[in-house]
Order: sequence, then structure tokens, then C-alpha cells
Amino acid sequence: MRRGRDPSPPNFLAVWPPAHLLAMPGTNPAAESSSGIYLGHLSRHFKLRLAIRPHRRRHARLSKTTTRAMEKPAGSFGGSSSEDAGTPLLLPVHRDDDATTTASSRLRALLAHKYPAIASGPVACAAICALVDLGGAHGAAPRNMLGVLAWVFLWWATDAVPLAVASMAPLFLFPAFGISSADAVAKAYMDDVIALVLGSFILALAIERYHIHRRLALNITLRFCGDPVRPSLLLLGITGTTAFVSMWIHNTACTVMMMPVATGILQRFPRGGAGQGEEEDEVRRFSKAVVLGVVYASAVGGMATLTGTGVNIILVGMWSAYFPEKEPITFSSWMSFGLPMALVMFLALWVTLCFMYCSNNTGKALSSYLDGSHLRRELSLLGPMAFAEKMVLAVFGGLIVLWMTRNLTDDIPGWGVLFHDQVGDGTVTIMMATLLFIIPSGKKEGEKLMDWNKCRKLQWNIVLLLGAGFAIADGFRTSGLTGILSDGLRFLEGAPTLVIVPVACVFSGVITEFMSDDSTTTLVLPLFAELARSVEVHPALLMISGAVGAQLSYLFPTGSPSNVVGFSTGHITIKDLVATGLPLKVVGVAALTVLLPTLGSVIFGMDNKS
Repeated sequence: MRRGRDPSPPNFLAVWPPAHLLAMPGTNPAAESSSGIYLGHLSRHFKLRLAIRPHRRRHARLSKTTTRAMEKPAGSFGGSSSEDAGTPLLLPVHRDDDATTTASSRLRALLAHKYPAIASGPVACAAICALVDLGGAHGAAPRNMLGVLAWVFLWWATDAVPLAVASMAPLFLFPAFGISSADAVAKAYMDDVIALVLGSFILALAIERYHIHRRLALNITLRFCGDPVRPSLLLLGITGTTAFVSMWIHNTACTVMMMPVATGILQRFPRGGAGQGEEEDEVRRFSKAVVLGVVYASAVGGMATLTGTGVNIILVGMWSAYFPEKEPITFSSWMSFGLPMALVMFLALWVTLCFMYCSNNTGKALSSYLDGSHLRRELSLLGPMAFAEKMVLAVFGGLIVLWMTRNLTDDIPGWGVLFHDQVGDGTVTIMMATLLFIIPSGKKEGEKLMDWNKCRKLQWNIVLLLGAGFAIADGFRTSGLTGILSDGLRFLEGAPTLVIVPVACVFSGVITEFMSDDSTTTLVLPLFAELARSVEVHPALLMISGAVGAQLSYLFPTGSPSNVVGFSTGHITIKDLVATGLPLKVVGVAALTVLLPTLGSVIFGMDNKS
């Protein structure tokens, strides 16, 4: 036996657990005290520690006291206080709070998995099918279509499942509810319009891969920056570049591509609050203008062409589906109307940004952080244009020419007559996109301008959303639901054009603030198509008004993905979106009210009759 060591402990396997350890707290203080001595003895020789988990806040101090007592030498327990004696060591107190905690954790798990949102779609569909009676000659088809529509739109609105998954729901819901056959609904997910979108997305990825958009932005911004810095011209350069790029690719893709260019310029500015000096406040306000300019300019530029936004694509598809006997809306015909509309909107955007976010002191404040040398340095880092960049631009330019010249006028036919008008805009888009996988890049042996691995970033959610929109449009028509719902808008019958256009635009413009612009278009265009027949007006008056109104989603982040991209930068708030977007929305409704009955009547052959 070594000096300073206590005798060996008893054989605790034979006597463990002693009966006095099982005593309930407060019934045998002596037993509880002796149990503390016994445990202290064991902790000295076997380093035994008991982790005591308190179940209520009032036990926390007692638990800490017990833990400190267990870490003392065995002799220190000789003078244990009554507080130590009354502390439960082995048997934690179980209370009813455990049940409440378990229930709340289960509720949090349900919400985390979005099960309530997932269930909302089927529940709404079942409720409509069980309780709603639309009557009519079509039987249960309109009611089933309304139930399926509620299912799909609730999944879209609540984000219960990914957007692409929710967009595929009509593929199994329509056949299951007897709305249309499996082959019929599947065909809606791939047609010439979808091919146009796919090809334009591939071209956008090629532009992004070789940083062509960045080179273009820096060149234009450098020319508009001025020396000294002129904030109004700098805003014109940034927003003008964004609007031009958005004319040829999807506005969401344009915002994603151009926002890093804009924030790269803003990184030179301090991220100070409004209370840190007049100069910092001017810089902060100008940063808001740049982000808002990119967000809104991408929406405005996309309005000018068919490829700029999914709304225009949906409009073309539904126009051909509902009115195949009328002249189709082509790339050139839409641009003849959409470009003047976009120019009016762009001018209003630039004036609004300059008026709200620029002052006489803004240029002086920006001069400390931004000048032409910074932009030239960034441009020089990109180096001269390589062979791959030139070829991508050549393919892109050739595609634009083919888009514009497929159909010209009745007197001057386009190149489409060479193929007996059997080709469409999607045909040439896929053809030119295919060239990107054939032409060498000139960088590595065997490397092409594009490879399929780069196409993994394709926005399939947008493609499937468009397909779902076309499927829903077909379901509206075949089920007879459009005729029933359009009766609620029959008050427009006999109304003048100056009333029909703004009412349809505002109706669509309000809905689009609470769901995506593509979803809004999918919802309202079938209604307007059927309404045009019932009130005997030219369908272009209602359908184009609804499509343009759906693009005026300027007030909330939920309106479009572009708004979300800008909102995520941290430079703008919802208040900024509302303050800037509301004047633009008013200008958009007013411009459409003037241009559609005048310029639109010439381009689309409107005689105010269906």
C-alpha cells in the first residue's frame, strides 16, 4: 500500500447499488448524505462522474453544486450541507414538459419537411371536387380541371416541392382526372416554343462561359462613366447594357449574369449606413439605383423580343393554340410592337432612377471610389477577344438575323417560304445552338465551343414551367373551364378599347405581384382568350394586355426571379422596390393603353372584332 492512498475500495460489484441510493429525495436525508459519501469514494478511485441533466431552470444551481462535490476528494464530503444532501444524484425528475417538448419538435419537423404545404394541394383539389358544382354541358371536367389547377398553383405558390417537380404534376394529374390523355398532355411539354427556349438557354451559357457579357458591360460602362464621374450617364450605361442583353436571352438569366458586373462596381464603394456622413449616404443611394436598374432593365429589355421572357413565349404558344386561324405572332412582328414599348419603359426607368437616387453631390461622392482607370484595368485583365468569343458572337449574330428575316411582310416573304413555312423560330435556334458543339474553341485540341457538361446549368425548371403552362392552357380549353370563368368578366362587353386594355393589364398586373410572371400568364391568358370570344373583341386586345401586365411585376420579390436576385444582394429593400416600381407600373399601363390600339392594330391586324 502506497503512502497517501486510501485503502482499496470494497467490491462494489457485489454491493452495487446500495439500497439507500434508491431513496427518494426528501424521505431519508441520512441515506442521501451517505450516498454522497459513497459516490465520492468511487469518484476518487475510479474517476466516476455522473452527468446530471436538469429538467427545469430551478434545478440548475443544485446540479452545479452536486457536480463540484463529486470532483472533491472523498474526505471533503464529511461536512456536506443539507443542500448537498437534498440533491437527487441518479434519478432525474421527469415532468410533463417532456410531452410538450416532443410535440413541438414534431411540429417543427413537419414544417421543416413542408408536409402542410405538400398536403394543401391534394386537400384543395379534393375539396373542390367534392363541394363545387360548376354545371354546364361538360360534366365533371371543368370541376376536375379547377381542382387540378388549385393543386398545381398551391404547390407553385408555397414552394412545397421544387418548381420543376410541381410543373410536372399535370403529367399524372390530367390523365388521372380525365382531363386529357397521357399523350396529349406530354406533347405540351415539347414543341417549337420550348425548342426556342432550350436553344436560347444554351447560347446564354456559351456567352457566360467566355465572359462576353462582362466584356460588353465594361466597354459600355467605360464609355458612359465620364471624367469626372456623371452618375446619370453611368446608370444609363449599366441599365442600357442590361436591357440590350435581356432582349436576346431570358431576363432571369440576364439578371444572374449582369448582377455580378454591377456588384463588382459597387464593391469599390463603402457599405456604410445613412448616418455615416453625407458622402456615404450618396454612395448608398446610388448603389440602390444600380441594383434596381439591373433588375428592372432586364424585365424591360425582355419585353422587346420573344426570347427575352417566358411570358412572351407563353403568349405565342397560347395564341397559336386558341386562334390557329389568325396570323401567328412571329419574332419580327412582336419586336415591332415590343421594342417601342420597351423604349418607353426604359426611358421611364432611367428618369425615375436619376430623380430618386441621384443628386448634385452624387458625382463628387463617387469620384473618390470610381473612375475610368478602374474600369480600364478590369477590361485589360480580360485580354483581347479570343477565337472562341468571336465565334460565339458570330453564331449569336447569325441567329438574330435568322429570327428577324424568317417572315417579313406579305409583299416581301422571308426565307421561311423556301421551306414551305414548315420551320419555326425554335428550328433555327436549335440549329445554331448545335453549331456550338461542332465549331472548335481553338484553346485545346479537340475542344468545342460548348460541351454537354456545361449544359448541366440549363434552367430546366423554366422549361418545365413553360410546358406546364401549355398543358394547363390545353386543359382549360378542352374541359370548358375557360367559358365558365370568363363569364365573370363579361362586364367588359361593349366597353371601349381605352377601358378594356387598362382593365386587363391591371387585372394581370395585380396577380403577378404574388406569383411568378410565367404562372400569372398561364392563369390569365386562357381566361382572356375565351373572354375575347364571348364579348366579341379582337383577342389581341385582351391577351397582349394580360401578357404585358404579367411582366410589370415590380413591387415585391415574389413577382419574378429577377426581383429575388436583386433583393438578395442586400442593397435594396421591399420599400425600395415599391417606391421605384410603382411609377414604372403606372407608366407601363399608360403606355400599353396608347400603343396597343394604335401601333398594335397595324401590326396584329386588329379590327376590334374576333
